[in-house]
Amino acid sequence: MGRKLIDLSVAIQNGIASDPPGREPRITYFKHDETVAVLAKSFEGLLPEHLPDGEGWASERVDLGTHNGTHMDAPYHYHTTQDAALPGGPRRSMTIDEVPLEWCWGRGVKLDFRHLPDGHVVTANEVETELARIGHELKPFDIVVVNTAAGAAYGKPEFLDTGCGMGREATLYLTSRGVHVVGTDGWSWDAPFVHTAKRWKETGDNSIIWEGHKSGREIGYCQLEKLHNLEALPSTGFELMCFPVKVKGASAGWSRVVGIVED
Repeated sequence: MGRKLIDLSVAIQNGIASDPPGREPRITYFKHDETVAVLAKSFEGLLPEHLPDGEGWASERVDLGTHNGTHMDAPYHYHTTQDAALPGGPRRSMTIDEVPLEWCWGRGVKLDFRHLPDGHVVTANEVETELARIGHELKPFDIVVVNTAAGAAYGKPEFLDTGCGMGREATLYLTSRGVHVVGTDGWSWDAPFVHTAKRWKETGDNSIIWEGHKSGREIGYCQLEKLHNLEALPSTGFELMCFPVKVKGASAGWSRVVGIVED
């Protein structure tokens, strides 16, 4: 019996549709023959011919937001306070460097919502129905990921507007049962903004704006966004690891997310 590791993260790269215009990552690459002068600053008199094949080192400089690439949002991203619905009332929201490591490695559960239309807001009933279909009963510390139509659109112009999103009641259905970390292969846990904006203009209902995220005011939780390759996971029977980079006082941190399946 072996162990299979499934990479669930996207690569950070230039020139693809991964974020709204102007908010994409930017990577500057420095090749081996471009860095000899930098290395020579530490060795007076060093010339290219002193180095094997005249090469220095390769390196990169990255202009990156904490919400670029596959990342974990901390409760601080959603609001200044969390846990208003829990005993003791609201408290200061956790930043990404304060997220308990125990939250970031646990039993994985995948909900398949790829059939739902773009912009659809998933309800608690739909979550319950999907859990029944896959025969899973939620337990505290389960990590629940949502496979949407956005996963197949990553890097394409339509990515930001593709897939369903998780509403307030669906999110609270999970977090009220002890789920601390959730995830999606979409740009956002919520429905794509273009669809929500249309409904908001039609209804004037302010409560629908970022409703999934804002449920963190009631029960704090973390969410993974821009996951990848969720199609390769079974619905249950796997573990998930998603430790975020510690950025002091920040709203999010980049994560290399891995699914672990026992063959």
